[in-house]
Amino acid sequence: MKCDPNLYRAAMPSLAVKPRLIRHLFLPPLIIAMMIGLGYIGFWSSEHYGIRSLGENGQRQLELHARAVESEISKYTYLPSLLELETSVSQLLADPTPEHRQSVNDYLEGLNRRSRSRAIYVMDTTGRVMATSNWRDVDSYLGEDLSFRAYFQNAVRGQPGRFYGIGSTNGEPGYYLAHGLEEHGKIIGVAVVKVRLEAMEERWQRARLEAFVSDENGIIILSSDPARRLKSVVPLSEETKEKLARSLQYYWFPLNELQPLARETLSEGVEKLTFPANSELVSDDENISYLAQTRPLSDTPWNFTLLTPLQDLRREAINQGILVAVAFALCAFLLIAWNERRKVIATRLAAREALQEANNQLERRITERTTDLRASNERLKGQIRERRLAEETLRRAQDELVQAGKLAAIGQMSTSIAHELNQPLAALRTLSGNTVRFLERGQLDVASTNLKTINELIDRMGRITASLRSFARRGDDKGQACLGKAVDAALQLHGGRVEHIQLQLHRDFTDVQVQIDQTRLEQILVNLIGNALDAMQAQPLPQLWLEGEAFDGKYRLRVRDNGHGIDAEARKHLFEPFFTTKPGEQGLGLGLTLSASLAAATGGHLGVEHPASGGTAFVLSLPLVSPTPAEPI
Repeated sequence: MKCDPNLYRAAMPSLAVKPRLIRHLFLPPLIIAMMIGLGYIGFWSSEHYGIRSLGENGQRQLELHARAVESEISKYTYLPSLLELETSVSQLLADPTPEHRQSVNDYLEGLNRRSRSRAIYVMDTTGRVMATSNWRDVDSYLGEDLSFRAYFQNAVRGQPGRFYGIGSTNGEPGYYLAHGLEEHGKIIGVAVVKVRLEAMEERWQRARLEAFVSDENGIIILSSDPARRLKSVVPLSEETKEKLARSLQYYWFPLNELQPLARETLSEGVEKLTFPANSELVSDDENISYLAQTRPLSDTPWNFTLLTPLQDLRREAINQGILVAVAFALCAFLLIAWNERRKVIATRLAAREALQEANNQLERRITERTTDLRASNERLKGQIRERRLAEETLRRAQDELVQAGKLAAIGQMSTSIAHELNQPLAALRTLSGNTVRFLERGQLDVASTNLKTINELIDRMGRITASLRSFARRGDDKGQACLGKAVDAALQLHGGRVEHIQLQLHRDFTDVQVQIDQTRLEQILVNLIGNALDAMQAQPLPQLWLEGEAFDGKYRLRVRDNGHGIDAEARKHLFEPFFTTKPGEQGLGLGLTLSASLAAATGGHLGVEHPASGGTAFVLSLPLVSPTPAEPI
């Protein structure tokens, strides 16, 4: 059936393709960019509101713990002024006898034990310690000159002395509260209470609270993390460092700056600090951020700072950003899918209408063209019959051509075969005549020997004629052949020529079963061996190699001679029909053509090689019947 070519001709491309191409090119990057943007906005919003909520909660925590520090400090402020009421203290400062000193030492020791302070001692106006609660200790303050301490200098001038420092005697940190002792409006000495505040650090650590207290110099004096202690939260000039070193307030510590990787001020007293991963304060493999909230402590020049880790908040913000991006991607995907489905439905409806219209047109044209279809069908059947007849004729012609090639080969071998048969016939004629005479004479033993020889000659003639009959019969398209048997049959047909030229034969192949008719394999080998013998007629020491090997499910037999070889011009036409380099009476030029055709018909191949050492080698490749070859022969 012929259809109208205009009916299904593709429509000309329209400008509507360009917006579609633009959508396909720019829509995915746009969606990805919007995913990233919305994800960042979600992350920023979540982090911003999370920090605000964290800051409100941290403000309450900051106030609670700051008041706890203030309470801890304020409960010791009364102790120095209490000594002003003790008569033994004023007596010691007025008359520093050993009896008065021992009396004050015992009093201070008891007071220190009851108040749970670190040490209480009394100094004169020169700064020398006159009595102390730790007079029994090896590192007692008794007799020490502490006039260089700032708390003494403030107290001796009538000002409250508040000082945090590291003891010059034993290197122990503490908070010093000093008060000038007055008598009749005149300062006669200074009372000092040393308090240890490490208990607060231990409470912070047990509560997993990260906080620190910095003094008036910006030095961290209390910290839940020991690594932060005695580090500066503000940059210190060299002059300030030298001044602090001379005062021995912090002993000999270097006072390194606690410098964060990033610092962002959010509001007054609120910062966001980020410490690097290689910081000694951070043990994780990533940077860690804190929300730092600072509040000054009342009655002191100190500041209390609460650090709230932001890692969980940042992780939650990242999850929120990813969730927003994924939600947008899902919505975009659903929207695109809905739009595409709408387009598909519209396209299907349009296609259905077009298909219905085309179907109606086809139904109208089917009736008109039925006659043409039937006529075309009949013509096609006739062409099929003609082709089958042509193939059968070609097959018969090929078989006849193969048979003609065999007869041509037999004709070429006729001289040698006649020579092979003439010798036994001549011997038969002589032996038969002699046998008659020996029988007449009664020499039966000699006659019996001659008769045995005659039988052997007759068997030899039978084998020659049997080989000719086997070679001359027609072969089948399919079959299995024994390679060793085919080689022996081909050599037997050329037996006279082999003996005449004294051929040296080298056999190095395996007796395998190949997929080809036995007769056709023998015909191929007869042609190849015959061509090799023709090429070695002028060779004084002719040699023929029959070498085989299995390769990739096939067996390759290589027939190589040491003849004169084939010139370059003849190689181009080697497998062409009726091409031969022999005289007209010696060949038709069909041997190699038929051999290659017979090998190809079974899935094999016949090729030629030209060794550098001389001669010619034909390679016959045939499919194997069994993957396991027999023993080499």
